[in-house]
Amino acid sequence: MWGRRKKAEAETPEPPNVLRDAVRDARIEAAERSGVVVDLRDAELARLELLNDALDPLFQDIPEGVELFDRGVSRGDVPRLWIDVIAHVEMGRDKRQYRFVQDTRYGRAVLAESYEVPEAAAAVTRYVARRLVERERALADDAGSKDSVTQKIHRLERSRRRWRAIRTFIYGLIVGIAALFVLAMLNPGP
Repeated sequence: MWGRRKKAEAETPEPPNVLRDAVRDARIEAAERSGVVVDLRDAELARLELLNDALDPLFQDIPEGVELFDRGVSRGDVPRLWIDVIAHVEMGRDKRQYRFVQDTRYGRAVLAESYEVPEAAAAVTRYVARRLVERERALADDAGSKDSVTQKIHRLERSRRRWRAIRTFIYGLIVGIAALFVLAMLNPGP
C-alpha cells in the first residue's frame, strides 16, 4: 500500500518551474543587452574621440601659462569629453548628437547641440574664447584693484593715527581737569 504511492510519485515527471525558467530567460536577455550597451558605449567613446581630435588645433593655440582647461575623455557610465571643470561634451539620447553642457549654480545648461563634429568644435571654440576673455578681465581687475587696495590701506592707517591722537588729547584733557579739581579740593580756601 505504501509502496505503490512512492512508485507513482517517482514515475510522475516534475512540473516545470515557471519562475526558474523566467529567471534563466531574464539572465540571457540581460547578457545580450549588456553586450549591446557595451557596443553603444564604445560607439559613444569613438565619437567623443573624433571630437577630441578635432579640438587638438584649438588647444595647441592656448598660451602655455593658461591653466583653465583640462581636456580629456572620461570612460564611465556616461562617457564625457571634459573641456574644463565645469563644461563637457556628452552624447545625446540618440547617441549620435553631441551635447555641450556647462554646470552652473542653477543646474546644467546646454550650450550647444549638434550632430556634426565641426559644429560641436565651433561651439567649444566659442566657449574657450569666452573663458579666455573672462580670465583677461579678471586679471585686469586684479591689477587695477591692487593699487586701490593699497590706497585704501594707507587711508585707513591715517584715519587710525588721527583718531589715536584725538583720543590721547581727550584723555590728557580729562586727566588735567581731574588734577586741577583735586588740587582745588586739597588747597584750603582764603
